[in-house]
Amino acid sequence: MRLRLHRLRFDIWLCLLLAYLVSLGTGAAASALSAATYDDYAADHVAVEGEPGSLAGEDVPRAQSVEDLLELDTFTILSEGIAYRNEGAGFYQGRYLYNLALPSGERVAAQINLENVQTGEDYYSGEVILPLGRVVWADLEEDSAFLEQITTAYPLDRTDFYVDMTGNTARYSQEARTENHVLVVQGITILVCFPLLHALGSHFGLFPAFFPSRRREGAA
Repeated sequence: MRLRLHRLRFDIWLCLLLAYLVSLGTGAAASALSAATYDDYAADHVAVEGEPGSLAGEDVPRAQSVEDLLELDTFTILSEGIAYRNEGAGFYQGRYLYNLALPSGERVAAQINLENVQTGEDYYSGEVILPLGRVVWADLEEDSAFLEQITTAYPLDRTDFYVDMTGNTARYSQEARTENHVLVVQGITILVCFPLLHALGSHFGLFPAFFPSRRREGAA
């Protein structure tokens, strides 16, 4: 059997190329707009005192166990340095959750605002104070892929909730936000411009039409 190579017609390639060139312009405009608005975006994602993700002051209860987590409205957790970064993690519904060990030895999933992790009272102990957090009820077992990722090193003791230590502070970096905006705008530009350019070329007889009109078919 001979393999047949199906090639796109020249008019299609040409319209795709022209649409891409147009998208470079809209992408540049999107990049500039994204950069100009980033400060406002970041300001909207700053931790508010007393809310999840904010700095945990001395008056914030130090949760020791799962029982403490469930009894307290808000709390902080003392962690052994950055061990949680290397003991399993994964994305659950767009949130990056770590496998976090509590002082009791129990393990729970936690989303942590890394910007507000503080050095512990005893600097030489390597202990850190995590941001203020709260319990969010969720069925983590509904996402088997996530559960497999976060339990690569240790199993979780509870999978019916996670600890939110991020709140409204989750945000993209300026580079990632700009890249996302540019990709979306360029994609939309190509999807819109390609059929318009081809229709325009067909109207002036430069390209064959995708869908010949009934009038032309009847005349033929």
